[in-house]
Amino acid sequence: MMLSYNRIAGQSVERLAALSDGIFAVSMTLLVLDLHLPIPSMVHSEHDLVHALSRMSPRIVMYLMSFLTLGIFWVGQQTQLNFLEKSHRSLTWVHLLFLFAVTLIPFSTQLLAGYPTLRVALVVYWANILLLGVALYLSWNCATHLGLLKADMDPGVPLAIKRRITIAQVLYAFGAFLCIFSIHLSIGFIFAVQLYYAIAPRFVRRM
Repeated sequence: MMLSYNRIAGQSVERLAALSDGIFAVSMTLLVLDLHLPIPSMVHSEHDLVHALSRMSPRIVMYLMSFLTLGIFWVGQQTQLNFLEKSHRSLTWVHLLFLFAVTLIPFSTQLLAGYPTLRVALVVYWANILLLGVALYLSWNCATHLGLLKADMDPGVPLAIKRRITIAQVLYAFGAFLCIFSIHLSIGFIFAVQLYYAIAPRFVRRM
């Protein structure tokens, strides 16, 4: 019987993790390239430098937001990969969709940093986060459906992972909705959600 290529392709979790780490590292590095030093000819005193840095504040805020976003999703996908016994061709392609969304973050960040008062820029940024969440959710569903999870995994893990992704996406969607009233309020809420997901585990009481 002839062996199908699709049955043997993309089975290495380690290679998938290595590719993910590389893409996340590059995307995180690209974020900082949008931060440029003030033009020397425009800075003649301490006051000029402070003024120039204050004008950069939208880009600095966007950089922090997106770095947190990538950090949160890196932790999320690493958590999923840690519970996989092996990979599969179908899962690999779903995960590549997730990594595609990761590579878009520098662009959506630069767009929002350049047009921080325009709702379209905020919606594009939120859509990027939505694509990240949807792809990560589909990746976990795919792994579950294909029976790729470790046998000794705690039975509460699948629900915990799905619940975390779902709640986060609902909060992000609410944050995007707030741009109807105030884009600054919307950005502030999304930033707060990111800070919560980055810091909250430290507040968990040890049993």
